[in-house]
Amino acid sequence: MPPRRRKLPNILLFGIDSLRADHMSCYGYGRLTTPHLDRIAQEGTLFERYYSPHIPTTSGYANMLTGMDVFSTQVVALRHKGPMRAEVKTLPEILREYGYTSTCVGFRGNAASRGFDTYIDYDSGWKTWEEGRMPKADNLNQVTIPELDRLHKQKQPWLLFLRHLDPHSPYLPPAPFERMFYGGNECDPKNKSLEGMKSFKPFRDYLLSWMPPGITDKEYVIAQYDGEIAYMDAAIRALFTSLEAKGTLDETLIVITSDHGETLDEHDCYFDHHGLYDCTLHVPLIIRYPGYIPAGRRVAGYAQHYDLVPTLLDLVGIDSGIAFDGHSLLPMVRGEVASHRAEFYITECTWMRKHGWRTPHWKLIEALEPDFHFKPALELYNLVEDPEENHNLAEAEPEMAARLKARMDAWIARREAETGLPNPITTQGDWHGHAGVGAFTSSQQAYDTLYIGHPRQAQQLQAKAKGER
Repeated sequence: MPPRRRKLPNILLFGIDSLRADHMSCYGYGRLTTPHLDRIAQEGTLFERYYSPHIPTTSGYANMLTGMDVFSTQVVALRHKGPMRAEVKTLPEILREYGYTSTCVGFRGNAASRGFDTYIDYDSGWKTWEEGRMPKADNLNQVTIPELDRLHKQKQPWLLFLRHLDPHSPYLPPAPFERMFYGGNECDPKNKSLEGMKSFKPFRDYLLSWMPPGITDKEYVIAQYDGEIAYMDAAIRALFTSLEAKGTLDETLIVITSDHGETLDEHDCYFDHHGLYDCTLHVPLIIRYPGYIPAGRRVAGYAQHYDLVPTLLDLVGIDSGIAFDGHSLLPMVRGEVASHRAEFYITECTWMRKHGWRTPHWKLIEALEPDFHFKPALELYNLVEDPEENHNLAEAEPEMAARLKARMDAWIARREAETGLPNPITTQGDWHGHAGVGAFTSSQQAYDTLYIGHPRQAQQLQAKAKGER
């Protein structure tokens, strides 16, 4: 076993599914959605421009838990088949070599979930409106607090990874959170703000199954998403209280992050997490570890998911000898560098197959096949003048689009040469879950083929996808 530099801390890592950074009050959101996480941010360091570059869940967690990008993991699609490459070590596998034990709650079956010593499930639920509200975070606490007690009695340092399913859809927070941010009439017949969603065949049945009958107001749905965040935030407070009661809160390295964000009413993606817009890419990162990371610090530089593992190992004093694709963020925290990379490659393989290139000023999105939203094959956004990405400049700025595409293509060629592996976004046959269909040849074909359906169907699809890994 390699020598230890000092006492190794416990690590409590929150992977909060579908959490947008810009809907957290500590990131400047107008609603007080995260008062308890705000406190953790005040006692630790918050990274303002932290991104999940490879959407969705499967690839997001693969980057988060390995320190590697999609070229190294070869995990890029939601429906990734088979395990992750054996050559890539996960965080629990690395930490085990230094005496750590590890537990994973709510994350069994994902390609990146390999290597934990203990797996615990909880009722995360996929309910309809008729079936009632969903106490997902409370259910997680019921299995996690006893596990904290068990880990506390051990002499080994531990890693505890929690996958929260709030605020993932269905957005059904329990009382009083369902009316915390909304006081209107969600079924006002004069309100037409959900007409686009109701006419979008692939998603409408699933979405309407967990929304109130007769709903018309998109603001109600957004308020439910925010209520989910506030509910999750309140439930997490109980875990911090448990650590405080044991006297181990300040000895525990706490990390708050998310696998990806969420599109709400933006870009016709309708309360899901696909698309390469910043509402999906921009996620939180908050780290609290008194004495080793400063309190109240806000880091403005750019960082990505594959920077997390190198950062955690740097914080606990472990040199694994692994050549990670990511970098420790501690030099950014200390002000020694502004960013390791301010521009980076992005991919999405959920309900659409796209990739692109993001810089501080521009974003290019290239479709690798027609998508079910009938969007153009090429999108270009000026992120400074149009931060919400509403005005596609691909035709108006062809030289800029060509310049960004050249940078992207050069990066792909470089990473393929470095890894000796293909770009996985180009090798995902039947990524959409329909065997033998291959790449879509038209948006109409994609629209007619892709269908989420009822929550029970969504749950079955997820279980089937887990069984294929």
